Amino acid sequence: MIQPLFIFSDWSVLILRIILGLVLIVHGWPKIKNLSANAQNFVAMGFKPAKFWGTIAAVVEFLGGLLLILGFLTQLVAFFVVIQFVVAILKVKIKQNFVGGYELDLLILGAALLLMTVGGGFYGLDDLFGFFIY
Repeated sequence: MIQPLFIFSDWSVLILRIILGLVLIVHGWPKIKNLSANAQNFVAMGFKPAKFWGTIAAVVEFLGGLLLILGFLTQLVAFFVVIQFVVAILKVKIKQNFVGGYELDLLILGAALLLMTVGGGFYGLDDLFGFFIY
């Protein structure tokens, strides 16, 4: 281990939170914006009831992304992101190729797993309000 780099660990968690939040917002915005089209996509993927699961996915991505950027309820949000992306990979994406298929989903899953287990770090509302989930 390179001990001097540990001084940057809080900053790296912050950067990871912001990047993951932005990625989730970008992918969640079209779903939130058009919930009926999103529900049709969820029908095509075989989810029932599609409107319910599509709305849940849209909220987890869009609102979850915002909350991650703010560092608010980070571990709880990350838990829901982990569940969503495990389901997405196993039910939908695994049938596709790795490249151009589910590599981004795996990266999102890995980032969310890290935030779920280590928390949002400093520089977030969790730290400010003491909302660490143990």
